Amino acid sequence: MNRITLAFFAVAPVYGLIGMVWGIHMGMTEDHSMMPAHAHLNLLGLVVNGVMGAFYGLSGKQNKIAWANFYLWNLGVIIMIPTLALILQSTGAPAASLLAAITGGEVLAVLGMLLFGVNVWTAFKKTA
Repeated sequence: MNRITLAFFAVAPVYGLIGMVWGIHMGMTEDHSMMPAHAHLNLLGLVVNGVMGAFYGLSGKQNKIAWANFYLWNLGVIIMIPTLALILQSTGAPAASLLAAITGGEVLAVLGMLLFGVNVWTAFKKTA
């Protein structure tokens, strides 16, 4: 198994465990106001990292674009989830939306997904 695959697979359970503990906390406190951030963490952190890792494992790709994909994607998730939680806590305060725009977690994640798409389409074209 190549290192890029292991990198994606290594971070996925970290996000998954954080998401599980967060979900348990929400259940115990009966406060589900953070559910959208919790769901985004599980989907983007656990599931998408697993999908990306599986692709790199199956395709054997381990290039600079793959590593840029890894770093941009995970930095985006790390910034995006706390920012989303702050927005949910602030109940739509303009300062929270400004914070989201300034931190750019969403932009980093989009760039990471774009690089993932480049690697997927490059692999697809080589098989045609």
